[in-house]
Parts: sequence; C-alpha cells; structure tokens
Amino acid sequence: MPKRLVFALLAILALITLPSLAEIYTEWLWFGEVGFQPVFLKSLATKGLLGVVTFVVAFVVLFANLRLSVRGPDQPYTVFPGGGDIQPIVLQRRHLVLLAAGLSAFASLFVAGVASGQWMVVLQFLNATPFGAVDPIFGRDMGFYIFTLPLLDVVRYLALGIITLAFLGSTGAYVITGQLALAPSGLQVGAKPRQHLAMLVAVIFVLLAAGAYLDMPRTLTTPAGIIHGVSYTDDVIRLPALLILTIVAAIGALAAAYASWSSTIWPVGAAVAIYVLALVGSGGVATVFQKLVVTPDEQTKEAPYITHNIAATRTAFDLDAVEERELSGDATLTMSDIENNADTINNVRLWDHQPLLDTFGQIQEIRTYYQFASVDNDRYVVDGQYRQTMLSARELNSNSLPNPSWINERLQYTHGFGIAMGPVNEVTQEGLPVLFVRDLPPQSETNLLVDQPSLYFGELSNDYVLVNTKTDEFHYPEGDDNISTRYDGSGGLRFENLWRRLLFSVRLRSYEILVSSQLTPDTRIIIHRNISDRLDAIAPFLQYDSDPYLVLSDGGLYWIRDAYTLTASYPYSTPVSREINYIRNSVKVVIDAYNGTTTFYLADPEDPLALTLDKVFPGFLQPLDTMPVDLQSHLRYPEGIFSLQTTMYSTYHMTNPLVFYNREDQWDIPIIDGEQMEPYYTIMRLPGEERAEFIQMLPFTPRGRGNLAAWMVARSDGDHYGKMLMFQFPKQKLIFGPAQIVARINQDQVISPQLTLWNQQGSEVIQGTLLVIPIEEALLYIRPLYLRASGGRIPELKQVVVAYQNQIVMAATLDLALNGIFEGQAQVPPATLSAGTATSDSAASPRIEASTPSSDAVRTLAEQAHDHYSQALQAQREGAWARYGEEIERLGEILERMEGTQ
Repeated sequence: MPKRLVFALLAILALITLPSLAEIYTEWLWFGEVGFQPVFLKSLATKGLLGVVTFVVAFVVLFANLRLSVRGPDQPYTVFPGGGDIQPIVLQRRHLVLLAAGLSAFASLFVAGVASGQWMVVLQFLNATPFGAVDPIFGRDMGFYIFTLPLLDVVRYLALGIITLAFLGSTGAYVITGQLALAPSGLQVGAKPRQHLAMLVAVIFVLLAAGAYLDMPRTLTTPAGIIHGVSYTDDVIRLPALLILTIVAAIGALAAAYASWSSTIWPVGAAVAIYVLALVGSGGVATVFQKLVVTPDEQTKEAPYITHNIAATRTAFDLDAVEERELSGDATLTMSDIENNADTINNVRLWDHQPLLDTFGQIQEIRTYYQFASVDNDRYVVDGQYRQTMLSARELNSNSLPNPSWINERLQYTHGFGIAMGPVNEVTQEGLPVLFVRDLPPQSETNLLVDQPSLYFGELSNDYVLVNTKTDEFHYPEGDDNISTRYDGSGGLRFENLWRRLLFSVRLRSYEILVSSQLTPDTRIIIHRNISDRLDAIAPFLQYDSDPYLVLSDGGLYWIRDAYTLTASYPYSTPVSREINYIRNSVKVVIDAYNGTTTFYLADPEDPLALTLDKVFPGFLQPLDTMPVDLQSHLRYPEGIFSLQTTMYSTYHMTNPLVFYNREDQWDIPIIDGEQMEPYYTIMRLPGEERAEFIQMLPFTPRGRGNLAAWMVARSDGDHYGKMLMFQFPKQKLIFGPAQIVARINQDQVISPQLTLWNQQGSEVIQGTLLVIPIEEALLYIRPLYLRASGGRIPELKQVVVAYQNQIVMAATLDLALNGIFEGQAQVPPATLSAGTATSDSAASPRIEASTPSSDAVRTLAEQAHDHYSQALQAQREGAWARYGEEIERLGEILERMEGTQ
C-alpha cells in the first residue's frame, strides 16, 4: 500500500478519534475536579467491558455460522445476478469469507452498543438490595422484578438477536452458494444447511422457552383489565398457558435438533406450527374466558387481585404512610380565629411566580444581559420572624450581551451577580413587591446578608468560561463604571500545560483557547456550569426534579435539587406514567453557586434502590446529617413527587376493593381556568398543630362534582419532613370547591363588572392562583389580582379577593378583605385599583384594618356603571353613536362619583 495512502488513512482516523479521545480525557479530568472520578471510571469500565465481551461473543457466533455457511470449493459465486446495464456481482469463496467477517463485525458493533447501554442494569443486579417484601403470586422478593428480571431480559433479547442474525445470515449464504434453493419441485435443502439451520432453530426455540418462562413473573408488572398486575384471568388461564408455551417451545427445540440429524425437515415445520397455535390459542382462550366467566361476576372474582393492586400501589408511592384526619365541616371562623392564626395570614402567598418573575425582570435585572430564570419559594427567619419568601437569582445570559465576542463571552462576562428576595405577601404603594435583598451590589435591611453574590453556576449558565486570565472579569455595574473582579474560588481546571489547552480546544472546537495570549498556566476553565447539565454528567442514573431552587445560607448561595430513584417494574403497582410505578425522593443534591462543589446526600436510607446505588458507587452518597444545619433547614418536600402522589392518591385512597371497583369515591384534582391546580407551598398552622410550618398542599374534589372533598399536605420542617397528611370532609357536607369559588367570583355583581371595566381601560387584569387556606377546621379562599398596562411588562398587585362560605369580598389588601368578611365592614371601592395598595408595613402587620365607604352605595354605583356600560356596547353594535356617547358620558360620571366615595 502506498505510503501516501497509509498517511491519509491515519490522518482520517486521527480526525475521527481525536475529538472523542479529547472529550473522554477532559471529562476524566473534570470528574477529578468535582471528586467523582470513581463514578466515571466504574461507569466507563462497565460500559467498555460489556461492549467488548458482547462484541467478541456476537462476532464469534456470527462469523462462525457465516463461515460454516460459505465453506466449500473455491469457485465463483453470484452474489447479485444483475440485469440490463447492471453487471452481476460474482465473488470467490475467499471473498465471501472476508465479506462474512466484515458483516459480522458491523452487526457485532451494533449489538455491543446496545449491550453497553445496559451497564446500570448489570451493576444494580450485582449489588441488589432485597426489598424485604414478597409478591402475592410467586412469593419472590420485590427486588427480583427490579434487579434480576431486567438483566435476564437483556441477556435473553441479546442472545435472541444474535442467533436470529446468524440464522438469517446463514440462510442468505446458503442461497448464494446454491445449497438452499427454491425449485419447481419445492424447497431444495442440502444436508449441510439442513443440519446447520435446524440447530439454529433449536437454539431459537430454547430462547423462546426461556422467554415464555420469564413472561410468567412479568405479568405482575403489566396491565390486566381494571388493574395493573395479575388478574383472575391471568391467574387461571394466562399463567398456565405460559407454562404450556414454555413446554411446547422446549419440545420444539428437541424436534429441531432431531431434524438436524435426520433426512427430513418436517419436525421443524411441525414445531413452529404447534408453537404458533399455542401462542394464538392461549390468547383466544383467555379472551373467551374473560367474557364468559369473569365479566359477569367481575367484581367478586377480581376482588383479591384488586386488593393486591391497592396494597402494592400504595406502598410503591409511599401512600400507606399518609396520615388521614377527619374534619367536621361545621367550623365557623371568627376574627379571633384570624388573629390567632397570624402566622398563616401573614404568609399567604399573594405573589404568583410568573407575575413576580416579570416584575423582577423589569425592576431588578438592571442590565440587559442579566436575567431572572425562575422564582423559588422558601422560608427564612427574617429578623426573628418565620417568613415565607420568594427568591430569584440574577444570572448572566451571554446571549444578551450588547457586544458578543469570544473575549466578552468567555473571559470577561463570566458570572451572574446577586439575588432579588422578598416576602410573598407584601407590596409597596405602587403594587410592586417589597424586597428584603435587592440591587447591585446586594442591599439588605434585614439579617439576610449576601456575602458572596457571584453565580458561576446556575440554570442559565450553559457554556464554558475562562477565569484567572489576563483579562479582568466584569463583576457588576456601578453608575457609568463597571466593577471588575478576579475569581478566587476552587472551581475549574487549571491550564497547567499546552497539552491541556490543546485537548480543551479540540473538545470545545475553539481555536482561541490554543492561541489566545490572555491565558496563563493559572487560568482555569469552568465547564458544566448549567446545574442540570452538571448533574446529568455526574449521575445520569438519577431522575431529577424539574425545579431546582436557590438558597441563601451563611452569606453564600447554593442550589438544591431533589433527585428520585424510580422504576416501572414494581409488582402489582399501577404506573402513573409509562416509566414510573415506584418512586422515592431518596437523594438531595447541593451545588455551590460560586465554587461548583457538588454533593449528593442520601435522604431516604430505607429505599432499596438508593441503597443499591450506594453499593454500586461507595462513598457517592453522603449521610444527610452531614449536610450543614442551615441548609438542612431549607430542604423542602419536592413538588414533582408530591404531584405524582396526589394523582395516585385521588384513586388509591379507596382501600375497599368493592368501592375501588365501582370508583364510588373517586376524587379529582380541581381544574381552574381550564388548567389543573398544582401543589403550592405556604406557611400555615395545620389543624391540631401548635405552630405554623412550611408545607405543600393540594385540594381534591369528588369526581364530576365541584365541592371540596379533602386536602392533602406534605410537610417540610424538621422532624416532620416528608410526612403527609390528608384532611377529609364529611361526604354529607357541602364545602365549596375551588372551581365553584372561581365561578362565584366571576359572577359576583360587584367584582365581575369591575374586572370587565378594567380590562377595557387600556389595562389587563391577571387573576392569580386561587389559594385554599385552611384556618382551624374551616377554609378561606384567596385570589390576588394584578393589573398590567396594555403593552407594559410590569404586573402590579392591586386587589385581593377573599371568599368564605357565602361571602366574597374584594379589597386593596388582604387585611381589608378579611375585615369586610369578619367584621361586617365594607370593602374598599374597586376604583382604588388605580391608586395603589397598602404600604409594606400595613401588609405585614397582623392587625386587620377596616374600610369606611358604604358597601350599599358602592354596590349601587357599580350596578349603574355596569348597566351604562352594557347599553354603550349595545349602541356600538347597532351603530347608534349618539346614544353610545351619552352612555359613555354617564358611565364617566358614575366612575367619578365612585372615586368620591373613597
């Protein structure tokens, strides 16, 4: 072979492999920086070992069979007959051998790739932790279905795939060599291909027998009519049928083996026919049995299996740990109850996430390249008071830089800066949020101080940066100048030599890294700065909650993210989605926003999946009690798992199989404004408890009805963390549900016309989340209203609607609305919407202020305004413009009178 050709091939090979090698090596260096090299090494070694072993086995099997198929005299063989202008393809036997080797290698690479992707299945099997509970049908530990059965399936399907490829390839080879042909007299099969192919069929039958046997325990993890898992028909018909199918397949293997040493192939055909008949027949018999025997008496026959399904599902979703409490439904609230629950009232979340995020974006982003990506709910002790807060990180969005360049994006604008943080219930006179922490550099008038405001890691940080270069980093703007800084944290990898710069240049496809004079040996490159990308790189075997949240702790900023261990293979448990029928919030992850230090904590030491993971990667999960105490106080029960649990609990609170079968007490999650309610965090004192605490809650309504049936909470504070409570109302009591309250608000003869008027006056009214606030054993419904000018982007909190029993009041503040209900005082006139709301002091105070205007006068004026507005619209539709003008004029007069009542 010419030297030039060899050199060209080597160059092409280097171009192909160098980027991959650079990525593997730099990733190895990065895993060393973050302290997880054992995880990287074990996962890479397991993938490589699986791939190599599978490749060798597959290649040996495929090539041995293909070479056996083409064995014979070295003569020309027509591979493709050609036709027309296309010449036939004719190869010698030695060429067929080389072709067989190439095809075997290509197919083996594909099979090896599939096998290496199952590395975690193998590691979990080797380190399996028993669940300590057995299934009710076969008596196997639950771990068998989660750790052992998946590996047996992998082996089975890989083997079946390899043997099937060998059979197809060998058949094709025999056709090419003329030893297998279709003649006018029938199929002509030589002795050699008959023996060879019949033995392959025998192996396939053995694998089919193994598959049918494994399908028996798999019925516990598959749907079966009204439940998930083995049903009456499965137990009586399908399980015996699978055993019969196993025996038939085993007999088929013997028949095929016999045919390989006899002079006929009819046993193979008979074995295939009998297997297909048994397979189809078992399904038909099961269908007939279900219709004729089970369906007429389904409730009785399925009752034991429904019981299994209920028990398994409640265990798999941890619903059997829910503490159920009954509420009388007769409680009546008084002003004294409101004052005695000041902690609850003072932490009612009046700011919704999206309006607050929009407002933060307008009043706190400061520069176009800053962005608030999300708003997080948490709780802090602020100047001695336990307060619910909303916090958002001011991250840097490099896509919004006014002058994007490599220097600016990678060396100068490297990090976000500071936070915006305030209480959930306070507003200024202008309807804007009160802020505990604000501006640049961070300013605070409370005990909450930000000592290290720089954010090098976050939700928007999605590319690499270089620090400790000859270029100073932009820190924050100050007037017409910019304050600079230099990174002194521990994150990033040092460019110790030219070799590292070359590898990162290749990996990141950035020649600037290699040639820039701004870089020094002390320069650090920080990669995987996006917290989602960071966690997926370190631990892709965990599932992460969709809502990471930022925590201010001891002056530093930290991201906390919940991680789940889950499976879809828990016996008898109904899945909430295709991939989840068992879930635990077993891991908490903390990421330092400045240094990038990432720590995984074991939050549920009783979860067998998490314990197995701890065995797979020793030292990967740290004990939860080693987490700093202040960070522990900010752990919250995640919304993701609570949403799944409430979805399942709406059905699986029914534990009586007869009630479950008839769905007599099925619940729904309420739908408000066309969307299903989501769980929300709040601070409240639960009925029967002594102090307010940070919880997450969600109400339920009966299926097809609007009244409230129950509400469920997940607790997050201290020793109560993770405990769930369900408060249920008597079925004979009518308690208004969320959808009914919203309908009543929208139909209220005072509120409805005012909302319509405000929406027609160049503004947009945004109705916030309807909050269900339990006080003692009764309920308040609270809904904030925001006003945003048309074309504007700053929503202002202007009104609060409070509903209690048959009363609905809208006022400028929550205090005034509560006064209107519990002290019989009138609500503030809706016209005050344009005049702002109470100051932060009044909003934060636990006392209730009264409003002075007459509610009857306001109501009368509002009705007149609505009438004139309706007449004006009617005149507009009829084209009666003179009458339209008169009605508008009268409407204006009434609005002036309403303003005069303030």
